[in-house]
Amino acid sequence: MNAIVALCHFCELHGPRTLFCTEVLHAPLPQGAGNGDSPGQGEQAEEEEGGIQMSSRIRAHSPAEGASAESSSPGPKKSDMCEGCRSLAAGHPGYISHDKETSIKYVSHQHPNHPQLFSIVRQACVRSLSCEVCPGREGPIFFGDEQHGFVFSHTFFIKDSLARGFQRWYSIIAIMMDRIYLINSWPFLLGKIRGIIDELQGKALKVFEAEQFGCPQRAQRMNTAFTPFLHQRNGNAARSLTSLTSDDNLWACLHTSFAWLLKACGSRLTEKLLEGAPTEDTLVQMEKLADLEEESESWDNSEAEEEEKAPVLPEGAEGRELTKCPTDSSLLSDCGNWQPRKMSVFKSLRHMRQVLGAPSFRMLAWHVLMGNQVIWKSRDADLVQSAFEVLRTMLPVGCVRIIPYSNQYEEAYRCNFLGLSPHVQIPSHVLASEFAVVVEAHSAPRSSLHPAGCEDDQSLSKYEFVVTSGSPVAADRVGPTILNKMEAALTNQNLSVGVVDQCLVCLKEEWMNKVKVLFKFTKVDSRPKEDTQKLLNILGASEEDNVKLLKFWMTGLSKTYKSHLMSTVRSPTASEPRN
Repeated sequence: MNAIVALCHFCELHGPRTLFCTEVLHAPLPQGAGNGDSPGQGEQAEEEEGGIQMSSRIRAHSPAEGASAESSSPGPKKSDMCEGCRSLAAGHPGYISHDKETSIKYVSHQHPNHPQLFSIVRQACVRSLSCEVCPGREGPIFFGDEQHGFVFSHTFFIKDSLARGFQRWYSIIAIMMDRIYLINSWPFLLGKIRGIIDELQGKALKVFEAEQFGCPQRAQRMNTAFTPFLHQRNGNAARSLTSLTSDDNLWACLHTSFAWLLKACGSRLTEKLLEGAPTEDTLVQMEKLADLEEESESWDNSEAEEEEKAPVLPEGAEGRELTKCPTDSSLLSDCGNWQPRKMSVFKSLRHMRQVLGAPSFRMLAWHVLMGNQVIWKSRDADLVQSAFEVLRTMLPVGCVRIIPYSNQYEEAYRCNFLGLSPHVQIPSHVLASEFAVVVEAHSAPRSSLHPAGCEDDQSLSKYEFVVTSGSPVAADRVGPTILNKMEAALTNQNLSVGVVDQCLVCLKEEWMNKVKVLFKFTKVDSRPKEDTQKLLNILGASEEDNVKLLKFWMTGLSKTYKSHLMSTVRSPTASEPRN
């Protein structure tokens, strides 16, 4: 993600200042960013985790070298900076993170080295701490333009016993040129940046309470109310953030958090090039994503109100941390709660067919394609979820309704894939129904499990699967056309699993096109049954199983497609050709 994340501070003497910023470099590192370590001064810390190699390189600078660097730097002069305006010590080259997966480098300095980037960050810093603030002066806000970039800014206060009002004003900003991407990343950035701010405020609050307990400043200031405030502090007009939080490794941890934030925010959203009209599965997925975003916004609003009343706990990070700093366990330095996702038990439809056997798999697949309820009983929830992930590939996205695992039976109108624990009783009318199929995973010795030629899998070695239904599919039954073509692809060993998956996608798209024609013919144009039967003959779907499949798959059409057809029918121009 081409963006810059920066920590800014409003200094009482010098105004808004940039304290620390992390940028993404796709090109070789700039000169002086960490090359050429002097003898005896290697990398202070280097650790590799999750594909990210972290390093903090310290290099000794000669006086002449330091003078030239200061004169060429786009940042403010040393005389214009106080302790509160400075983050890294003089001569510190900054922090570097190497992403081996993408060959991207994350570099942290007090100011960007490029003059144009420095100007953009400087302007965003000034605006975030002056005019572009939300009510209460603490919280998130969005501003920017195409020339200077778009900014996500979150302002906050840090406790300081020596400051005016016992607090200092800071902000964390994220700058990028892509307005749409930044707006779509708002919930993610808000949650993660809010977590970083909570950690900073928590550390500063501990230091503040300890200082107030040792030497209360409020009573001292009241006794010397007529003394000028700046003289009252004996020239200590500003304190560094490391002093306020009592954390010497603060900048290393902030670099870790900012680098992870840039990497995670850049990988969570991807762009896809769509050629031609979008498929029904794509439209349905977009509609579901829009519904989830609306629900998440409502949840965020309700949770924000609750968080104001309750203490905020540090949430677990969504990915593995970039590095670990020797500080307290927190969001800034500890993201080690990540757990790798378990491998799928069923690897593909071909694998499931080998495990269940050809007759049982055909019965199960027939019920799936017809829209009947598939009930899977097992004590292993991961097994059930893996089976549903494989079976759902046979249906359009809009036809899939899954309850992964439940302790009670759910009716068929709520889900067509239902996972149950073994002790759950299924109603007798469901067991005898022709519109349901039950798969039970029983404990069994390994010798009696798989048929010959099945792939060896330790996770399946303790189960024996029994597939039952009130209306078993006869072996000589023709079945729907798509099922026969699907089985032909699965039994063809010359086709790899990837090729079989693409065949299945093509088959689903072919039959979804038939569903669209049938929907417009029957639901929109309201043609008689005789014409509908002629249409089914033309489509090659006049058999009973094919008709049932088309009617079930019709429920998976997207709202966008249906509304488009209905609006076309209602428009005056659509009715003219038929008159």
